[in-house]
Amino acid sequence: MNTSHESSDDAVAAMRVVTYNIKHGRGMDGTIDLERTAATLDTLDADIIALQEVDDQASRSGSVDQAAWLAKRLGMHAAYGAFMDFQGGRYGLAILSRTEIQSHETWRLPDGNEPRVALAARILTDSGKTITAIAVHFDWVKNDGYRFEQARETIRRIEAIETPWIIFGDFNDVPGSRTMVAFDQVGRNAAKSADTAATFPADQPVIEIDYIITGPAGAWMPASAMVIPESQTSDHRPVVAKLLIIKNEMKSLTK
Repeated sequence: MNTSHESSDDAVAAMRVVTYNIKHGRGMDGTIDLERTAATLDTLDADIIALQEVDDQASRSGSVDQAAWLAKRLGMHAAYGAFMDFQGGRYGLAILSRTEIQSHETWRLPDGNEPRVALAARILTDSGKTITAIAVHFDWVKNDGYRFEQARETIRRIEAIETPWIIFGDFNDVPGSRTMVAFDQVGRNAAKSADTAATFPADQPVIEIDYIITGPAGAWMPASAMVIPESQTSDHRPVVAKLLIIKNEMKSLTK
């Protein structure tokens, strides 16, 4: 892995971020293989990773602390946010970071078909800037009522953050939906190429539901994202973006 993604331009610094719903390591072949998950993540060479559908000691995935296992395997640091107790352990999401995670907390979101949290981690980047990385996995059913309320609560919490932020994960909604429009109003979506934007299902993707969004606008340069054509490791495809943080943005723009 690279030890730094520092930009040669003194005004900005680059970081490579990923979001990936790993389905507790279960691939499209139905086999749980966390080593395969790790190998896929390793090829992406990320500084910060948001993972969804992550088990901690759950029996279905071999009673493994998956976030800690993946972090050790990749040489990264891990934070975990549990949605609920599940099969003798917990079920939730995680953030992995190449640099140390200074602190993290879970934000309880309105319940949907399952309990939900957002996981917010403060990370000191190579640029010397502290950012807040927020991993999400919103409700999945067709009726967007639960999902939209979870999004609104997440945005309410984001608006109180004083650092530059990234929100990334499985939003379970499509471009133009009221959930995504709400995020477009507070941040900037790392746009994907229209012909390769779909992320689910992994073998023949037809909908775009996984995103990387940065804010506030004055803290970051516009960025694009890429969907990685990985069709076997999970039922989602990973999304990667190279983000450029502006080192000397005005403090008034970080509110």
